[in-house]
Amino acid sequence: MTTLLAQEAPAPAARRAHPAGTRRPRRRPDQIRSSVAAWIAVAVIGLFALLPLYWLLVTAVSPKDQAFQFPPKFIPTDFTLENFRAFAENEALFDYMVNSVIVAVLTSLLSVVVATYMGYSFSKFRYRGRKSLMNFVLASQMFPQALLLITLYAVFRQFGLLGSYTALILSFATFTMPLCVWMLKGIFDTVPDALLEAAAIDGASRWRTLHTIVAPLAAPGMIAAGLFAFVRGWNDFIFALTLADKDTMTLPPGLVNTYIGEFQTAWPALMAASLVVSLPVVIAFMFLQRYLVGGLTAGAVKS
Repeated sequence: MTTLLAQEAPAPAARRAHPAGTRRPRRRPDQIRSSVAAWIAVAVIGLFALLPLYWLLVTAVSPKDQAFQFPPKFIPTDFTLENFRAFAENEALFDYMVNSVIVAVLTSLLSVVVATYMGYSFSKFRYRGRKSLMNFVLASQMFPQALLLITLYAVFRQFGLLGSYTALILSFATFTMPLCVWMLKGIFDTVPDALLEAAAIDGASRWRTLHTIVAPLAAPGMIAAGLFAFVRGWNDFIFALTLADKDTMTLPPGLVNTYIGEFQTAWPALMAASLVVSLPVVIAFMFLQRYLVGGLTAGAVKS
């Protein structure tokens, strides 16, 4: 009987689908056209995104007389590191870089700390005015940032904070915090309430539950929110130009004041400096990429 069942057993699916000696089915013309169109679209989008970066690199390593020649050379024949050497010899740019690091790091820490407590409160507590406060935090993102610059300038001048790190950090955190709050709220929503109840039964307070149980689970989201706030503090131009002075000025306005003049612009040196100051953000993304992707997708599905 076993032999009979073995003989009547159907052939494996792989053999039925592709018997020996037969060819795989050919793709239809419409499928080929769809694939070609998709690859062309990817190539065009990639070219649109990467061509400015390539041109930045080419200009940074080109001599000044070749940077403005027409027609331009997409593959330079002469290379020079003079533009990078000029950046390394400019002490003012290093001061701007130190200011950028201080402002970006403190903005990131402040945004993550406040957003952690706010997001946890919105996610796990129920109290009067909770939804109104959540909508208020979300609505704050609807106002153009430049529209609030005059108001913030007047407030900081009234309190004597103009030209200080505090003015820059508070202004940057004002615009990064709403997104960080909603990002972390979505992550805290995925933490089961049964876990919090078990911690309460074991005698853990709410503060200890948040700091020792919930926060480690939400670490990828906190890193993602911190990276977002860091990039915001590192790249901002208009607030740093308006609220900072010469001693606290960050890199974006510092580069403009150094290389862009009234009658001419040192484009090769500016491109070299822009390439150098972009490296910290690129390195941060390379090392924290998995945390960033995990943090952005952790709150997508509620458990």
